[in-house]
Amino acid sequence: MTEASARGRLRRPAAWSAEGFPRLAAAWVATNLGDSALYLMIAVWVKELTGSDVAAGFVFVALGFPAVLAPFIGMMADRMPRRRLLVFNNVALVPVVLALLLVSDASRLWLVYLVVFLYSAAGYVTASAQAGIIRAMLHDDQLASGNGVLSTIDNGLRLVSPLIGTALYVWLGAPAVIVLTASCFAVAAVIVATLPVGGSAPEPEQRKSYLRELVAGFGQLFAPHTLRVVTIAAAIGFGATGLLNIVVFPALDAMHADPAAIGVLVPIQGAGAVLGGIASATVVTRAGEGRATALGLVLVAAGSVPFAFESVWLAGVGMFVMGVGIPVTVVAFATLRQRLTPDRLQGRTGAAANVIVNLPQTLVSIVGAGLLTVVDFRVLIWVTVGAVLGGAGTALLARRPAARAAAVE
Repeated sequence: MTEASARGRLRRPAAWSAEGFPRLAAAWVATNLGDSALYLMIAVWVKELTGSDVAAGFVFVALGFPAVLAPFIGMMADRMPRRRLLVFNNVALVPVVLALLLVSDASRLWLVYLVVFLYSAAGYVTASAQAGIIRAMLHDDQLASGNGVLSTIDNGLRLVSPLIGTALYVWLGAPAVIVLTASCFAVAAVIVATLPVGGSAPEPEQRKSYLRELVAGFGQLFAPHTLRVVTIAAAIGFGATGLLNIVVFPALDAMHADPAAIGVLVPIQGAGAVLGGIASATVVTRAGEGRATALGLVLVAAGSVPFAFESVWLAGVGMFVMGVGIPVTVVAFATLRQRLTPDRLQGRTGAAANVIVNLPQTLVSIVGAGLLTVVDFRVLIWVTVGAVLGGAGTALLARRPAARAAAVE
């Protein structure tokens, strides 16, 4: 082996040597290529169909509502073979996404929201099943690396997917983006079917009442001290950013920018996310999950500030900084959760984490949509900054665990 190739091997993420992880990463590329192009396009599409900032903002509300189904989805992921569930989920998304081809004007806006709701629910299935597959595939010392790679792919595709989606939307219209997304999910289904883990259902646990089994994921999140503190911090920090989903369009109006400009700002966030994703494994390993979460949330808060000023350039800087912070926070939280949770609870704990992070964000978006009619959007931005910093301060209270904690029985 040459010295150059030896250095290349040393730089390769630790998770890459795990059997099947490159295929999982490839499936994640296919999923996120379509995903990043579609959800952004839908918000812009609704804005142009209706001319309403509130109607466009409610696309993000529809994305968040399936959080109420997450506990049931998590239990399903803990009782079924996770690989089979992922394949079925990706296949089912193809006709769901293609249903958007039936929308031609604002009279079928209800169909857009319905598809977004189902599409988001399918995302919870992916998150719950994939959490167990990742845990089965990777050792403890590979988790931060694996989550960092997947986060980098997820956020890094924001560099190209929105540009592709925007170009297709402007050139060929919404149908082109819809067909692209459906095709990506079909490809992901084929790749996932070849994964070497997840073919069997998790080991059954001692039977308890249905309700206790349903909420066991929440119990696990709040049992170990460190995981409880980081969970609360993430809920506060990401919940507060629900206001940003609502104020983005009035902020662009104040900048005298076209709503489609978000298709440029999001890739800038993706550029920051590439940096954050690459660095996240190192940050989490060296600083610990609690401090890494705090650092990530501080960057999210700092990146939110420029939207209070009427400058597209400053907004671009803010999106980059925010992009660096998001994957650091996500990787820290996911790694801690996976490391401290047994296999039989991975699906429910992953689903519970999504509920605790996304449901507050959705509720805050609903409140923000109402406040936007009576409060200047800049006030909502400063409220967001203060709340996210509060989440960062909470994360600093977390202790660094030395070993896996016991699961809640």
